[in-house]
Amino acid sequence: MNQVVSPTNAVSAPNQFVEIGGRKLAFRTIGSGQPIVLCQRFRGNMDSWDPAFLDGLASHGFQVIVFDYSGIGLSTGERTYSPPSLAKDAIELIGALGLQKVVIGGWSVGGIAAQIVFAMAGPKVSHVVLLATTPPGDLAKLGEQLFFDLAGKPKNDLIDNTALFFEPASAISREAAERATARLGRRQHDLSVEVPAEWAINAIASGPRSPVFPAPAVLDAMKKTTTPILHIGGDHDIVFPVENWYALNRQLPTLQLLTFPAAGHGPQMQYVRESVDYIASFIKASQAQPASQP
Repeated sequence: MNQVVSPTNAVSAPNQFVEIGGRKLAFRTIGSGQPIVLCQRFRGNMDSWDPAFLDGLASHGFQVIVFDYSGIGLSTGERTYSPPSLAKDAIELIGALGLQKVVIGGWSVGGIAAQIVFAMAGPKVSHVVLLATTPPGDLAKLGEQLFFDLAGKPKNDLIDNTALFFEPASAISREAAERATARLGRRQHDLSVEVPAEWAINAIASGPRSPVFPAPAVLDAMKKTTTPILHIGGDHDIVFPVENWYALNRQLPTLQLLTFPAAGHGPQMQYVRESVDYIASFIKASQAQPASQP
């Protein structure tokens, strides 16, 4: 692999590749400093990250790394949405890039993968940053059928995406959806490849269920850890209700919860500056003062 290139903005970040185990993983890096590796959502690729969110993290002195899962986007290999396989991609990418200590992050199903990375590769993980995802185990509140109906469509328009990732009942959130859509269209060159719709639709459940993430070993690790964990959510997430994290109050000793009002499944796209500022403060504050023992 050639030397990793880390430009200062997401729109100009080149596609890079690393060969691991007979497959090539595509990735991009933005900025320099402590590495933050971000795992992507369902039906997402590298272009599905809001460039303002990535640039905002880089402006705080982080090296932000996004990638395409095996067989998705520009990466080769077997395609699957099995969370352990997604986590394996992240762990092997971290190793291939020679990263010693990382912040592992993830959005939606990527947040499930990030929790598995934390449980499997604990010594390499300094912090966990979760965006609009679900905790392990039984749920206090199920998601809504609307998510599965919309996520299972071959194509989603602005109205669909507003319902999926924002809060359509709020004019402020609807306006944020339009601005985010414009930002996502800023990159016009070297785009990743869209996830095949038919394959993705066949991979998604037909409706809400509990548990989504039956992983007692991961939940046990989160109950015993001293690694700082942050979850950022919206108050009306139609697939992974934030109430399920609040149901774990006093069970997870290092968990911090940040919930934005009139927001949905993409809080980091609606509250970009607030999200990146809080993530940066969360990481830097806990570096200065180690987490207390449970």
